[in-house]
Amino acid sequence: MNIITNDLIKCKDALRFLERVFDPEIGLNVVDLGLIYEISFNEEENKATCSMTLTTQFCPIGESIVENVRIALQSAYSNSLIEVKLCFQPPWNYDRISESGRIFLNR
Repeated sequence: MNIITNDLIKCKDALRFLERVFDPEIGLNVVDLGLIYEISFNEEENKATCSMTLTTQFCPIGESIVENVRIALQSAYSNSLIEVKLCFQPPWNYDRISESGRIFLNR
C-alpha cells in the first residue's frame, strides 16, 4: 500500500476512518483493497482531499463507495471541507491489495 500524503500523521488518522468503508461486493475495506491513492491536507483552506479509484470504472456501487469515503473523512475532520476525487490512472490492480487484504481474500 503506497498512499501519497503531505501529512503522515493526519493521513494515518484518516486511514483508520477509511478502514470502516467496505466494498460490499468484495467484503474488504477500501484501504486494504488499495483504492486510496492520495490524501492531502491544506491547512490554509481547512480542506482534505482524497484521490481514489475503484476496482473497475463500471463498478455498479462506485458512487456509494465514493460517498462513504467522503462521509468517513468528514467524520475524521468534521470542521474541514472534504473533497474526494475519483480517478482511474493508474488503473487499479491486485498488486495494490495490502498483505492483510490478500490473506482475507486467500490470495
